[in-house]
Amino acid sequence: MSTNRTFTMIKPDATANGHAGAILDQILKSGFKVVALKYTKLSVEQAQAFYAVHAARPFYGELVDFMTEGPIYAAILEKDNAVADFRTLIGATNPADAAEGTIRQKFAENIGRNAIHGSDSDENAAIEGNFFFSGLERF
Repeated sequence: MSTNRTFTMIKPDATANGHAGAILDQILKSGFKVVALKYTKLSVEQAQAFYAVHAARPFYGELVDFMTEGPIYAAILEKDNAVADFRTLIGATNPADAAEGTIRQKFAENIGRNAIHGSDSDENAAIEGNFFFSGLERF
């Protein structure tokens, strides 16, 4: 069953490089409504918990280090077909493979510092949104 909500994070690289405003603008102009938004910095423990699914992978430590190096913007977005449409908007994980005009093609540095996260399924969108936001923080 598909839902109309997805989760995203503008990652520390894009935030540090001053791209958060342009990325949010592109998201809004693509028809997404922001229903929750938070500017925060992940602790090591929070990053480890959020990315626990990758704990056995060789890049896990680098991912945790990267995601804790600076602040991020976390958001829940709403639109029909939200997960699939957002994945199209952000582009391939590797910006070298991302389609022209996608967020990663425009703002990512490389495959590891790829500017933005987008949920890959409706189930993960709910889990990830619940990680960052209580019901009182959603509109």
